[in-house]
Amino acid sequence: MTAVEIEKENSEITKAYKKLLRVSYTTLSDDDKKLIRKAFDVAVDAHKEQRRKSGEAYIFHPIAVATIVASEIGLDGTSIAAALLHDVVEDNEDYSITDIENLFGETIAKIVDGLTKISSLKKDTNVSLQAENFRKMLLTLNDDVRVIIIKIADRLHNMQTMDSMRPDKQIKIASETLYIYAPLAHRIGLYNIKTELEDLGLKYTEPEVYNDILAKMKASKEEQDAYISEFNNVIKNSLDKESLNYHIKGRPKSIFSIKRKIEKQGVTFDEVYDKFAVRIIYESAPENEKFIAWKIYSVVTDHFRPNPIRLRDWISSPKSTGYEALHITVMGPKGQWVEVQIRSERMNEIAEKGYAAHYKYKNEDDKEDSLEDWINKLQETLENPHTNAVDFVEQFKLNLYSKEIYVFTPKGDLKSLPKGATPLDFAFSIHTQIGMKTRGAKVNGKLVPLSHELNSGDQVDILTSESTKPNPNWLDYATTARARSKIKSSLKEEKKEVAQDGKEILRRKLKQLKIVLNEKSINQMVRHFNLKTSFDLFYRVGIGTIDNSMLKEYAASRSNALVSFIKNKITRRTATIPKADLDKEEITNKYDMLVFGKEEEKLEYKPAICCNPIPGDSVFGFLTINEGIKVHKKNCPNAVSLQSNYAYRILLAKWIDSSQQEFAAQIVLSGIDNLGLVNDITKIISSNMHVNMKSISFESDDGIFSGKINVVVKNKTRLKKLIENLKKISGIDKVYRV
Repeated sequence: MTAVEIEKENSEITKAYKKLLRVSYTTLSDDDKKLIRKAFDVAVDAHKEQRRKSGEAYIFHPIAVATIVASEIGLDGTSIAAALLHDVVEDNEDYSITDIENLFGETIAKIVDGLTKISSLKKDTNVSLQAENFRKMLLTLNDDVRVIIIKIADRLHNMQTMDSMRPDKQIKIASETLYIYAPLAHRIGLYNIKTELEDLGLKYTEPEVYNDILAKMKASKEEQDAYISEFNNVIKNSLDKESLNYHIKGRPKSIFSIKRKIEKQGVTFDEVYDKFAVRIIYESAPENEKFIAWKIYSVVTDHFRPNPIRLRDWISSPKSTGYEALHITVMGPKGQWVEVQIRSERMNEIAEKGYAAHYKYKNEDDKEDSLEDWINKLQETLENPHTNAVDFVEQFKLNLYSKEIYVFTPKGDLKSLPKGATPLDFAFSIHTQIGMKTRGAKVNGKLVPLSHELNSGDQVDILTSESTKPNPNWLDYATTARARSKIKSSLKEEKKEVAQDGKEILRRKLKQLKIVLNEKSINQMVRHFNLKTSFDLFYRVGIGTIDNSMLKEYAASRSNALVSFIKNKITRRTATIPKADLDKEEITNKYDMLVFGKEEEKLEYKPAICCNPIPGDSVFGFLTINEGIKVHKKNCPNAVSLQSNYAYRILLAKWIDSSQQEFAAQIVLSGIDNLGLVNDITKIISSNMHVNMKSISFESDDGIFSGKINVVVKNKTRLKKLIENLKKISGIDKVYRV
């Protein structure tokens, strides 16, 4: 570069730096300015040799990220300094985290360290690795929530300046943005940034669609401006009469949301009725905000007929992101539906700046608590270390993007839950122990099943019992990450207890067969019963799947093997080696089955060759055009593409461990009727572990009694034991299974 070019570039850098200080949302003190200047000097020094792919000096990137953090997100001086330094340690060997701590203190060092850890995660095309990286990224929340917010700003600037990258890199980064960063920005309440990330993501993943909608929106801009002006003129006089201080502006919907509407509703661009929204922003003292919002609502609906099912009151019940507003959809001029958003200046700041503005309006005493609450909400999703990374991200995304419903506790407190939540989710949201002990639920005073979908405004009362504990069916009823993780860990604990009991039972039974329970005999049994681990062996003994007769068979095969071994020794022939490898087919047929859909149907399928799933893998079914159902692993390289592009052809699928599966059976009883007989029967059933009674019916005719009981059991052994116990009841003549 020539001296003139260098001078020109330095002048541009200085201009960008001054703009950063000028556009800061928070008022910067002299100390803040000194801190930011120091961070700027270190960043300039660290990146002096670096250039971006576009050819410009690298320092423009950290300045741009710091500017987004300062103006669009509105964070403080500490965050602005950390944003300037976010790439220093990663890109320069002259600076370590210790150096940053010595120069800027512990807080900034912690934030920079978190950002360095995220950047050093190797981005891979493998979905599961990407998901694992995302999980690790979220774990940095433990250090400081600002790490994630600065990372979102970093991603936004990268998306804005991606034109000079290779097309494959563009698609990869854009897909990751749509998959992870846009939902995260949404959850944090950064709606403007979420919208921009989605639009930029679409620009690189589906450029034709993006450019087509963009061109149409530009062409219809004049028409839209004229429409908004006509709308304003109708209500302006009425609003002025109320002596309100307000302004009205139109806001076009994002390209991404219009594209989604076109696909979802199966319409053309011209048929999308709400391509823009009208926003009425008013000034108000905090105590009058709600009153004025409804006054404006009244004025708007005096002139335009509202759509009653499209009223959203987020002033009385703010979203969990902190968003507050009143949304109404009205029939505007020329018979067009228009969404009207009514917000105070304060609400508008929160909608645009997200958490930073929310934080600004808190009292000093509340600030620390509110930040803690917010971090804790995000941390909840990280509580379950057991799920595989892709499941984790999918679950996390559900919780990030989900629409919310508001339900009441019996005392009238308001709880927010994701749409689709059930009474079980509600129970776990109140307290883990209430969730664990849930026996039933009443919604608006009526008993409902635990799978019942809650609606906004429902009052939910959870019925608990000390003897209740989670069962595997609960995973079909729970939708929130918190409830599912707690249920899974409880089921694992229960399984461990059963396995421990099974080990002791096995020790006793083997003793009678003159066999010692040790590592050698355990390995032999695992092979004999075609199992995978000793845990499977103990668990199956615990629940009775492996019973006395099967253990006797094992003992006989063991002694036969010993006899043949001695014979071979004598005849000097090499003993044939028993087949030690597990036969996958046998395991699949005997112990693992794949079932599809909520009804858990057994259907014909083929494993996909791209990821080759085996029993136990997390999988889903994909309905192909010519080859029936293909089964893919959830972390298959093609999974995200299939699930996002062909959602209607995806089938839920899971492996059923035969020891876990439950079967329905009907028992018929007959005998002589006497007082207390029904009580004796139900007592016997309820005292039998792993037996659930679904329905019961009895008839008595001239002293002769007959009855039918429908039960659900894990295996035949349990049913046999139950029938034997029922036969012992006084007065019972016959008991048999239909």
